[in-house]
Amino acid sequence: MATITKKELIDRISEQSQAKRVVVKKIIQSFLDEMVMELGRDNRLEFRDFGVFETKTRASRVAQNPKTLERVEVPSKRTVKFKMGRLMKDKLTGAESVAELG
Repeated sequence: MATITKKELIDRISEQSQAKRVVVKKIIQSFLDEMVMELGRDNRLEFRDFGVFETKTRASRVAQNPKTLERVEVPSKRTVKFKMGRLMKDKLTGAESVAELG
């Protein structure tokens, strides 16, 4: 499995769209900044067929240190949950290749 960096995505999009790399970089960074800001406000981000990002709060709990067996209080924390949209789910499960055959 390869790791694709933001820089590589910027280069690809710039090449495909014939837009200047600086412009593409600014747009992508603005998009990511907006996502972080909206998730920080507990807003849900929905991109049809791609997926949904939303924040969830994990409740505080008591855990156990596996080495010392000491009980440790774990505070509540916010996390981001992603749920795949239909097109992504189809692509990842190979459903589109089955549809093409039928």
